[in-house]
Amino acid sequence: MQRFFALAALAGLLAVVSPAQAAEKDLTSSLKKTTVELKSAGPLAFGPQGILLIGDPAAKTVYAVDTGDRPKTSDSTDLPKVEGIDGKVASLLGTESDQILIKDLAVNPLSGTTYLSVSRGRGPKASAAIVTVTRKGKLGELSLKDIPSARAELANASQGRRQEAITHLGYVNGRIIVAGLSNEDFASTLRSIPFPFEKVNKGAGIKIFHGAHGGFETKSPVRVFAQYKIGDEDHLLAAYTCTPLVKIPVKQLKPGEKVIGTTVAELGNRNNPLSMIVYKKDGKDYVLMANSSRGLMKIKLEGVDSIKGITTPIKGGKTAGLTYETIKGVTGVQKLDAFGKDRAVVLVRGKGGLNLQTIALP
Repeated sequence: MQRFFALAALAGLLAVVSPAQAAEKDLTSSLKKTTVELKSAGPLAFGPQGILLIGDPAAKTVYAVDTGDRPKTSDSTDLPKVEGIDGKVASLLGTESDQILIKDLAVNPLSGTTYLSVSRGRGPKASAAIVTVTRKGKLGELSLKDIPSARAELANASQGRRQEAITHLGYVNGRIIVAGLSNEDFASTLRSIPFPFEKVNKGAGIKIFHGAHGGFETKSPVRVFAQYKIGDEDHLLAAYTCTPLVKIPVKQLKPGEKVIGTTVAELGNRNNPLSMIVYKKDGKDYVLMANSSRGLMKIKLEGVDSIKGITTPIKGGKTAGLTYETIKGVTGVQKLDAFGKDRAVVLVRGKGGLNLQTIALP
């Protein structure tokens, strides 16, 4: 989980909204105590006031839960580090490490606690859990029994590719943005749902030019995205498999709209984006992207406001548009999220399994 929605890194703080904005209204008051029964482990993101957003693809449902994780002070300087976290999560959940999958992570900007979306077991009978990791590396399980929460069910979500009904989600300016596949003609869908939850709309269908595939596509879902302001206007920077990076104005995400995104980079074929955030370094803006085949990418956002969209084939694994560099010495990153303005928490696959650690933003 990769993501800028759970923070305002460009403002220099790990928060999705300013303290003044968060104080305007108690969003937790809209949540009612109930037991959340997850059918699957999916994407995670944080909204304001310690509200955790949980995607449950199998149930085609997004939950908002009040974690209660709002410490009065945040003066701790501890940086999360857990070696062999897959084994420790398995032990916590009463199973073996080969029976768990960590599907996503998100950092609570108020406390620095990392939240993991975990699948316990394999296949259709797998159960889901939310595991917490404190700044000191202590593991626990978030109880979803009688927890203040709300739910939004996606009525027209894909039936045939249920695990892709929700591929990513995030919070921006009072709305939950949900990426995934629908059963509409433009199957690739972005929904902009008001929060507190109101009636869930059918979302906007998204069409992009895929450079590596040499044509326009409407059926490939957004895998991960991050919020980024261009001027005064909120945009999504959305990454797809094989690996176009696309900018999409948030204001265009209206129910039933057919939206054409602008492909600002082709990052190479045979690759899957896993997680991404936007951050500022030395006065310049970057995307940091974990992916399956090309290491940890640092993508320059200079010129993203005026770049001409890619509309011609980019073959042979070549790249085009915005440029990137591969960060040396950091390999095997599966998931990441920002941890303050200068660091990121990363889930890294090593020789003995998965490790959770904190790195400086490059």
